[in-house]
Amino acid sequence: MLHALQNDFLKITVADRGAELKSITELSDGTEYLFDSNPKWWKYSSPVLFPIVGKLVDGKYRAEGKEFELPGHGFARTSDFECIREESDEVVFALNWSEETLKVYPYKFRLEIAYILKGNSVELVWTVKNEDDKTMYFSIGAHPALKCPIVEGEKFEDCYLKFDLAENSERIMLLPSGPLSHDRVACLNGKELDLNYDLFKDDALVFDDLKSDEVSICSRKSKKSVTVRAKGFPFWGIWTKEGAPFLCIEPWHGHADFADFKGNISEKDGIRELPAGESFDAGYSFVING
Repeated sequence: MLHALQNDFLKITVADRGAELKSITELSDGTEYLFDSNPKWWKYSSPVLFPIVGKLVDGKYRAEGKEFELPGHGFARTSDFECIREESDEVVFALNWSEETLKVYPYKFRLEIAYILKGNSVELVWTVKNEDDKTMYFSIGAHPALKCPIVEGEKFEDCYLKFDLAENSERIMLLPSGPLSHDRVACLNGKELDLNYDLFKDDALVFDDLKSDEVSICSRKSKKSVTVRAKGFPFWGIWTKEGAPFLCIEPWHGHADFADFKGNISEKDGIRELPAGESFDAGYSFVING
């Protein structure tokens, strides 16, 4: 089922499946800012990554004295959420632990995802609640596929990324199998990064040292742009496929395993630790600059 929110500037739709944002439309001229999940390129539009981000070594991890298996990015993106509140400018979804989730993730949790329309922005709020009697370990992240180029008739290479602060960053290289290597390659120098598909021939750009809280997709040929605003996220990914009409800008709390990681999930780099009975809140927003 799809849920729609609309104000004077924007209309969005969100699906129960994965509590996934499916559309961001500018009402003044009908411009769509989100990729349409065309499976020719990618079957998602904006999945929520939980309880892991990225891939595990051999698809397995260790927790609570046992070994478990999880697919890349976890199970939230393929789970059916319950819509628990729907108003004119806000919709909230929830996913609760079950006997099935305990088979692959040994923690009792509740994940709430809220979408809020405010003027020309879409705000997302995640709340992770530990409903267990022990400390819970998890990652959570965003994976929105934004149209790139935004304006029909333009090319991917007409676009560039704009950071709100000058960056001097190296990307962490991914291995073909999905985990991270310890190799780093110079990538960002300044506030702009020109886009071309060759940037992504070795998969996503992964960063752990960005100073910016805002990353925008802009064009050299038109004025429309979209900004991902995410404060306090320690990791970012940027990804597309050769020829695909989208670019993913992904703020994360957590990341894929390093290829040589063999420890318990509690020892994983970037993992979030949540004591019994406590909650973790995070969020980010899209700002539409039409």
